[in-house]
Amino acid sequence: MLQLENLSKTYAKGKVKAVDGINLRVNDGEIFGFLGPNGAGKSTTIKMMTGILQPDEGNIVLNGVNLRAEPYVFKHNIGYVPDNHAAYDKLTGMEYLNFMGSMYDVPSASLKERAQEFIEKFGLAGAINDQIKSYSHGMKQKLVVIGSLLHQPKLWILDEPLTGLDPQSAYELKTYMREHADNGHTVFFSSHVIDVVEKVCDRVGIIKNGKLIAVGTVDELKDRAGESLEEFFLSVTAGENIGG
Repeated sequence: MLQLENLSKTYAKGKVKAVDGINLRVNDGEIFGFLGPNGAGKSTTIKMMTGILQPDEGNIVLNGVNLRAEPYVFKHNIGYVPDNHAAYDKLTGMEYLNFMGSMYDVPSASLKERAQEFIEKFGLAGAINDQIKSYSHGMKQKLVVIGSLLHQPKLWILDEPLTGLDPQSAYELKTYMREHADNGHTVFFSSHVIDVVEKVCDRVGIIKNGKLIAVGTVDELKDRAGESLEEFFLSVTAGENIGG
């Protein structure tokens, strides 16, 4: 279970409150969708959850492990797919996966088996021994997704993961999100594609101006405004642009 406890972050020497006292619990076995307009605080929240940014206040706890107190243990239990699909361009795809596996102490036999499974699933077999700098945007995204899963993370954080993926790979990713959650893990999924969030997520949170303004199941939120999650989102965010 993931818990965000009174999580806050300011910029510009305290003048801009990017995240303002968020309290949230995301359960095991759940795909949680995270929505918000541009500048709402989505990216800042995710960067704090992954340890990239330090919160000014509050705690982030995963299955009883506090990120502040035990950062090494906490980070070994998360997988992260950033929105910029950053990788090491001079490595081959396989070298990158071996590196990621070693970072998370995955035994070599398990690493080889898991890597091969995902390489086939996401259609990278023909390019896995090529340098990453030769990869397309979508291929890099697939590789980063695979690297985030090799250690079977308890918490899988995905920030706009579908960008650049072909329809088959997008389908495989959404299918595996469900499988990962059904295996008792937690999936935290940030996206601007509301239709996808509506279809794949168990619960959804909406952030605006740094505050969490709505949390509920997709059906609960839909019932509060019209027939779609999009209608509810637009009603509570007053038509602001969707984004990070």
